[in-house]
Amino acid sequence: MNELGVLLLEARIAPFTSLATSLVDLKMADVESLAKLHLKASDGNRAAELTLRESGLVTELELEHARSHMLSTPEVDALAFQVEPEALDRLPWSVAFKHHVLPLGLDHGVLYAASPTPLKRELELQLNVIADCIVSLVWAPKAQIDRRLALESHAQAPQNGGPDNARDTHTDTSEHPQLDVHALLTEALIEMKSAGDQEQVNAVNESSSVIKLVNQMIIDAYEQKASDIHIETNAGDDISRVRFRKDGDLEDYLLLPFSLRAAVVSRIKIMSRLDISERRRPQDGKINFNEFSDIKLELRVAILPTHDNLEDVVMRLLASSKPIPLQQLGFSVRDDRIIKRLSERPFGLILACGPTGSGKTTTLHSLLAHINTDNRKIWTAEDPIEITQKGLRQLQVNPKIGVTFATAMRAFLRADPDVIMIGEVRDEETARVCIEASLTGHLVLSTLHTNSAAESVIRLLDLGMDPLNFGDSLIGIVAQRLVRSLCKHCAMSKVLLRGEYESLVHEYIGGTALTPEEGHKRLLAAAPSTSGAPSASQVSTCHAVGCEHCGGRGYKGRTGIYEVLENVGDMKHKIQARAPTSEIFAEASRAGMRTLRQDALEKVVAGLIDLKQARSVYA
Repeated sequence: MNELGVLLLEARIAPFTSLATSLVDLKMADVESLAKLHLKASDGNRAAELTLRESGLVTELELEHARSHMLSTPEVDALAFQVEPEALDRLPWSVAFKHHVLPLGLDHGVLYAASPTPLKRELELQLNVIADCIVSLVWAPKAQIDRRLALESHAQAPQNGGPDNARDTHTDTSEHPQLDVHALLTEALIEMKSAGDQEQVNAVNESSSVIKLVNQMIIDAYEQKASDIHIETNAGDDISRVRFRKDGDLEDYLLLPFSLRAAVVSRIKIMSRLDISERRRPQDGKINFNEFSDIKLELRVAILPTHDNLEDVVMRLLASSKPIPLQQLGFSVRDDRIIKRLSERPFGLILACGPTGSGKTTTLHSLLAHINTDNRKIWTAEDPIEITQKGLRQLQVNPKIGVTFATAMRAFLRADPDVIMIGEVRDEETARVCIEASLTGHLVLSTLHTNSAAESVIRLLDLGMDPLNFGDSLIGIVAQRLVRSLCKHCAMSKVLLRGEYESLVHEYIGGTALTPEEGHKRLLAAAPSTSGAPSASQVSTCHAVGCEHCGGRGYKGRTGIYEVLENVGDMKHKIQARAPTSEIFAEASRAGMRTLRQDALEKVVAGLIDLKQARSVYA
């Protein structure tokens, strides 16, 4: 058993004592002195501490030692202890100097460090965040820790007369454009402590480490291609979490100690031009990050009040970007051909539907890029403008001043447009204007929050649309989802057994009128083959493994899953007759529509995604 293990074992078997008994055991006071103060072993600790402070019998540090001894806290010789290298990986000497602790070693995943005040919960929480693991403090004399740190400081000092290595060089933003967020966190904690724990300390001070910390948080999210930043605050002295949404899933980024949560939220409010004193109501704002760095980035900010007068923050990153070419969105060859043909029509209505974050706006901008030629005038009304492209006239919707999607649409119609894109059909007025415009010689594109293409038809009819006009105006509907793509470097393939393949075929045709033979042909057509047409015995699926390229997750990037409903055949009459969703779906399937389920499973046998991601679309 190593030195640390022996200390911990001795502490576990030591009995708890009273404060008075601990003072006597440590020779800080004798029985007679305590008797004069009327202190007894049975006295409550708070009352005893108050009496001792008023008497001046012991110092505050001696009282800390007695408290630790009373709770059987391990005690260590800071000068003689052999520090384990693993401890320094978690708490380097630069951090130890700042927090006046001595890193000792790891035991069952817990990092132990020595401090003259080991019962201070705040210090422990701060070290938890910095070390990114649980930290437990043991006691050592202040003089010993001072001496040991001084010796280590001398040993670590550069021999060429350079700067003292105890200084955290990562905090100088002018010398290090790419900062370490944990170093900034440490600096912010020190600033907070020295400022007297003010709730909004340094939130408006342009040299504050809190400001650097928030900026670095946003820069890291941008560079890691995160779509959202979530700051989740917790009551009391619990640690708050910062998480990034990457490729659709939330991943931990940083732990914030309770002393910093108010300052971080206040800083974000200031950047968003929101009321920092308002904590009872939700607030929405935007950050133009180009004002704080050289990154061209806009963030949509939502501040949400939670219990205990706390607030959570969600920031969506809206990096102004160019549209993605249609062939890179993940459309099948058949659907790509259909959607291009629909977008080239001179008038009519095209809808993209799906839940929030499914890529609807990206799809519409890719369609606009396909038809964005010099002989067309294209207007868009968006909230917010996320993608820009040359040649488009783009309007930011602002309901606070009366600029809604419906009013923007009416204004566009007076500006001689060929193509109009409306960010979202939210109400009856917007839907009616869109249909009217599509019937009067304009191509109109918009989005709708529905689960499938067939449901979108019924949703618009439920909004009060005239079925005759709607049936005439609709060109097509694209329903879509985003799923995580398999990492190309580590995905492992497995050839399906006969029974597994037959189950996959039945899953593919589920909910449609397709026969097993038709499903079999479609899946074989989607499967890759190195020589000739593949057979059922060659069909394989892939699963995620994890490697350095994907950060051990097994997935990298996202791809779209689509179903494209085209208004052909008897579809127009079904719409005008207000047919139910099941009949709309059946008619679209008869016309050849690949459902979301079918497109997902075709991408499974193509080796692009795994079954887990595919089933998340339709399960």
